[in-house]
Amino acid sequence: MSASLAAGSTARSIPGILQSPLGLSVLVLNRSFVAVHVTNVRRAVTLLFRRLAEVVHTEEGQFAAHSLESWRELSAMQAALRTADQDWIQAVGYELQAPRVIRLVSCDRGPRPGIRFNRRNVFARDGNQCQYCGRSFPTSELSLDHVVPRSRGGMTSWENIVCACVACNVRKGGRTPHEARMQLVRQPLKPKRSPLLSLKLGNPKYASWKSFVDSAYWLVDLR
Repeated sequence: MSASLAAGSTARSIPGILQSPLGLSVLVLNRSFVAVHVTNVRRAVTLLFRRLAEVVHTEEGQFAAHSLESWRELSAMQAALRTADQDWIQAVGYELQAPRVIRLVSCDRGPRPGIRFNRRNVFARDGNQCQYCGRSFPTSELSLDHVVPRSRGGMTSWENIVCACVACNVRKGGRTPHEARMQLVRQPLKPKRSPLLSLKLGNPKYASWKSFVDSAYWLVDLR
C-alpha cells in the first residue's frame, strides 16, 4: 500500500486540478473497510484518478463507494447545498468535493499496531501546551524536555518527555522539576491511541471517520 500512497506528491500529477485544500487529511481504508492509514487530499485524488481507490461517502449512517466519475456527479449535485464542514477542489470546468474517506480497492493490509513515539505525537498529546507554565504555543516555539534529565539516567520515553516552551526549558536546565521548583501541568503518560487521531475526531470535518475508527481496537498511524 505504501507504494500506492506515495504516488502523485505534487498537484501537477492530478489532471485538471487548479487549486484546492490538498493538504487536508483523508482516512484510508483497506479493501475490507478497515482503517489502516491517513493520507492527504492530494494523494487521495491521485489514487482516484489512477483507479486505485474509491471514495467512501457517509450520509445518515449509511455509506456508499464512488468511483471518480460517480463522485464527480455527486459533487455536482451537492455543490449548491455545500456546508461549512465541506472542502472543495477547483478543477478545470468543475468543482470536486474533497473526500474524507477513501478505500484502496486491492489492499488487504491491516492497521499498524502501536503508537509511534515521535515529536509530532508528543506535541499532540500535550496539546501544544508547555507542561511547566501551562501556556499554549505554536509548534515552532516548543521544545521537548526530559523530566528527569538524561544526565541523571532519564529515559527518552512517553513517561519522561514533555512539551516545554523555550523559557521554561532554559529555566529548568539540567535539573529535575523539584530541584527547579517547577511543577508539571500533568504527569506524562503513553496515550492509549494516536493523539493526532484524537484531534481529528474532535473536528466536525472528520465526523465520518467515526464510522470506521473504533477507538478500542484500531490505532491509525498518521504521517
